[in-house]
Amino acid sequence: MKKMLTAMALSAMIATPALQAAEEVNIYSFRQAFLIKPLLDAFTEETGIKANVVFSKKGLLERIEHEGRNSPADILLTSDIGPLFDATEKGLLQPIKSELLEKNIPAKYRDQQGNWYGLTSRSRIIYASKDRVDASEIKSYEDLADPKWKGRICTRSGKHTYNLSLIGSMVAEHGEAETQQWLNSLKDNLARRPQGNDRAQVKAVKEGVCDLALGNSYYFGKMITNEKKPEQIEWAQSVNLIFPNQDDRGAHMNISGAAVTKYAPHKDAAVKLIEFLSSDKAQQLYAEVNFEFPVRNGTQRSELITKYMGEFKEDGVSLQKIAELRSTAAKMVDKVGFDN
Repeated sequence: MKKMLTAMALSAMIATPALQAAEEVNIYSFRQAFLIKPLLDAFTEETGIKANVVFSKKGLLERIEHEGRNSPADILLTSDIGPLFDATEKGLLQPIKSELLEKNIPAKYRDQQGNWYGLTSRSRIIYASKDRVDASEIKSYEDLADPKWKGRICTRSGKHTYNLSLIGSMVAEHGEAETQQWLNSLKDNLARRPQGNDRAQVKAVKEGVCDLALGNSYYFGKMITNEKKPEQIEWAQSVNLIFPNQDDRGAHMNISGAAVTKYAPHKDAAVKLIEFLSSDKAQQLYAEVNFEFPVRNGTQRSELITKYMGEFKEDGVSLQKIAELRSTAAKMVDKVGFDN
């Protein structure tokens, strides 16, 4: 009887593919589900399309590649340009043409062939102790190599995608030889072996483990408003936010982004979701809930972020170029033994 019921259930699923296609979209996400849940809930409420999320910190590209034509994934959602570039190189995505996306998302934040689209931007900034660092002492990423910071800097792994993109931007600006020298000097200035996430670095500053830390800008908003974990409010209150290189090229920028997979079974729904995520409504949600910078022209940043961060100069280097340099950055991290 059990086998008969299972067979009947499978037959019912196969018999109604059009209904399923109209009602759901499947997302493989490098972003944790809770970060995007308010946006997906709003999308479902507006369109009636259910959004299913599979989250993983790593291995999603390999999973899509292994699943091939049988992959249920419709959308790849990332927290960095790197996986979008890698997925494009592996032939795991399909280009989409959307006048709405081209209108909503500036050219610098999307692939010119339509393979991927940026949804939010963020800066990799320097968190500096209010008690032990005069903010005027450090103005650039290059300053992190100054010997006066020896034993005073914390960061997560050099091989993490956020740091690889930053190092890639340094290679784009200075070339490989100078960047390797900078990275080696930065390693010499570390207070401890690279470890933990970006919030852990700010915690280390609060606890006096280090005086400076690298981290993404939106984590400050997450911490300063975290009433469920008031200790994180204290971490955030202990630091000043420094947007580097304001006197020259500007602060390093990265994106979260989305793309439609090559064999997406629900392509139309996938395009609708990405278009929704580029809308003013969704961009405002991104700004207010996740404290990221909207990429859509005309959408305002959250009041909290504006209060603490104000206006700043962004590095205009191509994200495509940064992505291409990530493999060079990874080899450099290994060569100098940054994580050891």
